[in-house]
Amino acid sequence: MTTRMCPLQYLARLGLLAAWAAIGVPAGPAAAASTLVVAQQTVADEKAVFATVESISVVPARSRIGGTVIQLEVREGDRVTAGQVIAAIGDEKLVLQMKSLDAQIEALQAQAKQAQLDFTRTEGLVERGILPRVKLDEQRTALNVADNGLRAKTAERAVINEQLNQGQVLAPADGRVLKRLITLGSVVLAGDPIVTVAEQNFKLRLRVPERHARYLKAGDKVRVDGAELAGEASKRGVIDLVYPQIEEGRVIADATVEGLGEYFVGDRLRVWIAGGTRPAFVIPSSYVTTRFGIDYVRLRKGDQTIDVPVQRGRDMPTPSLPDGLEILSGIQVGDQLVRP
Repeated sequence: MTTRMCPLQYLARLGLLAAWAAIGVPAGPAAAASTLVVAQQTVADEKAVFATVESISVVPARSRIGGTVIQLEVREGDRVTAGQVIAAIGDEKLVLQMKSLDAQIEALQAQAKQAQLDFTRTEGLVERGILPRVKLDEQRTALNVADNGLRAKTAERAVINEQLNQGQVLAPADGRVLKRLITLGSVVLAGDPIVTVAEQNFKLRLRVPERHARYLKAGDKVRVDGAELAGEASKRGVIDLVYPQIEEGRVIADATVEGLGEYFVGDRLRVWIAGGTRPAFVIPSSYVTTRFGIDYVRLRKGDQTIDVPVQRGRDMPTPSLPDGLEILSGIQVGDQLVRP
């Protein structure tokens, strides 16, 4: 005899089946695609050190002549290009010398013009036999003297003019002005620095304890936390140069990291460097859930999945696993993790 199932009993049994599925039933194909087999891998044993953002070189823009600063075009933080005029230095003596030479050149031009007229007139008289040829030679000599005197004064004026042009202080390289060393009206000598310019392409200057020196070499990777870069993603760079001299128990190295910015110089950042290798469990952070302050991963045991508490380590992002997270305890090699 067949017993009919009422609708309420049917719904109750469906709810019971759904509950069983929630607490552990065999995973279907979709669940299998979200399963991760735990494997131990060798990772870099990163150490945190502090580094400063520094320019490749800080170059002073110097005056080429002595005088008084009459113009200053830049201030701290301004961006400059190589050859840009950033200040002007004036020297009243040069201006007076220029005026004196201009007057002398005008007088010599008049003398040269008169010598040319005398030479032309004498040449005509000599051709007609009125004057002896020696007079023509005298006038030719006077004309040559006047021309040479004019050229000498013109060259001397060009020298003074070049000195005036050298009163312009030019930026020595592309970069940013770090500091102004003088003000308008300051008296400077030839060679005095006017401003300091930090060249472009900032680098990270690392100072690593000497006990890590044997692990540090050119070409090693470094990582800058995203929290150090105003919330941006972590950035990676390469060590370019390790300096051979150890200063105050620290090894100095330069690293290139894209996106350091081009304004602040001397900014301190926390940088992770490789201090050897060690084994570790690294899984995507999406496999970890947190409830009431305790971290769990979902572990497959046979046909069921259970939540296992784990001890979270630090983030270990890599190019292939941007959300990598180290697990210190709670899992072992071969465990199958299911994405929540």
